[in-house]
This record gives sequence, C-alpha cells and structure tokens, in this order.
Amino acid sequence: MTDVDHSVSVGEASPDMMKVLAISGSLRAGSNTTAVLLGAARLAAPAVEVDLYGGLSALPHFDPDLDAARAPAAVEALRRDVAAADAVLFCTPEYAHGVPGSLKNALDWLVGSGELYAKPVALLNAAPRATHAQASLAETLRTMGAQLLTDPCVIAASAGLLPDGSNVEELAALRDALRGVLEALRGAAVRGGS
Repeated sequence: MTDVDHSVSVGEASPDMMKVLAISGSLRAGSNTTAVLLGAARLAAPAVEVDLYGGLSALPHFDPDLDAARAPAAVEALRRDVAAADAVLFCTPEYAHGVPGSLKNALDWLVGSGELYAKPVALLNAAPRATHAQASLAETLRTMGAQLLTDPCVIAASAGLLPDGSNVEELAALRDALRGVLEALRGAAVRGGS
C-alpha cells in the first residue's frame, strides 16, 4: 500500500495567520477522518491556515536508538510541522477499541522532543460509535502535556461528506461543529500566545 499525500493548505500564509496542523489517524485513501479534516480546512476563517499532515506512513517504527544523534528525516519533518503549528487538530478512526498504530507511532516520536507540550489540541471523531480511541488518544495527549480542549472533542458525524470534504458547507451539523472547533483552537492559541 502506498501513502497518498493528503497535504492541503487553505489560506495565504502571513505572520498574523494562525497555523493549525491537522493529523488524520487513517492512512486509507478516501478516509472519513481525513475528509473531516479536509472539510475543516475548507471552513477555516481567512486568518487560519489548516495544513493536513501527509507523512504518517513515512515514519519509521519508534526506536529511541534511531533518535540518539539525529532523528530520521521523516521524524524531523513531523517535529518541525508540529513545532511550527499554533494548534493541532486530530481526527482518527478506531481499530479494535484503540488508536491506529501509525498514529500512536507518530506520537511516540514526539514524546521526548516535546513539540506538543502546552500546545492547544482538539480531537474530532468521525464515527459516533467509536469512543475508545478518543479516550485513549486524549489520555496520551494529556500525558504528553498537550493543552487538550475538552469542549471541542466532538463527534462530527461525517455521513454524506465527500472524500475531499468539498461539500462540508451543505452538512449543517458537521459544518457548525467544525467551525466551533476551529474557533476554540483559535481562542486557545491566542490566550496561550499572549
């Protein structure tokens, strides 16, 4: 299976722009979780840039020995992307009542380097029945010191959403939930940066 580059950036970068890194826990092309994040990018306010991280499958399995002198290039790129973001937005599927291994692997690479520490983070859930992965991800992020926003940890029912998120405006409940999450992240980032 090859990794599909889901990278997308919405908005013109400027020094005043808030940068949100969106991370999907799914490697699957056409994933609902990725579609939800693409929808969020489309709904972002003019002063908010949402970038979808596309390097999850390129990360090597976590091995502290590989991090001794210089981390692998894919790990350094992940760390740079997270460090450059003002906030992080996660949306992940649930596999066997847990977080997909590829997402947990990415988080493991960030534990010791600390890019998520005190960073505003919100969680989205594209599958209303999937609650175990959300709880597990929230616990991991809290342990890492992320500033987890509890209110915007929403279940965003993605039924009817196209894979590219282009019809998000037509799905009122999802549209409103995503706008609320982005606004909460913006508020948290402004408070954290002042």
